[in-house]
Amino acid sequence: MAHAAPTASRRQHRQMADMTHLGKSAYTRPLLMGLVYGVWAAFIKRQMGPVDAGNVFYGILCGAVFAACMFALARIGPRLKREMHATAYGVFAGIAVGYLHSLTNSSVLRATVIGFFVALGVGGVAFYRYYTRED
Repeated sequence: MAHAAPTASRRQHRQMADMTHLGKSAYTRPLLMGLVYGVWAAFIKRQMGPVDAGNVFYGILCGAVFAACMFALARIGPRLKREMHATAYGVFAGIAVGYLHSLTNSSVLRATVIGFFVALGVGGVAFYRYYTRED
């Protein structure tokens, strides 16, 4: 009676493979990058003054938000079309870099322009990568 058993569709196989294929790197990469981002944000916010609890908390908060967004994007991104996947990574990178640049007390326009160009670059590279490595 094994021949009468229903089979899963190709989409269900892909979704199950995405969920079970998550290894250590799927968790460690966002955590490490969030740690680096948090330390960088805390260092910029400190502005050469003494390290205090506020700077440490600020760095932890920025790193946790960055890591959570990156983890969510890594989980949801493969289900998107390649254009939207690349756009999501570009927007994420542009916002992250623009925010870090805004902490340096430069103008909002300059931080926006730098974030925009970083988003264009990362989005373009991500689109090229997803376009050339399509299923």
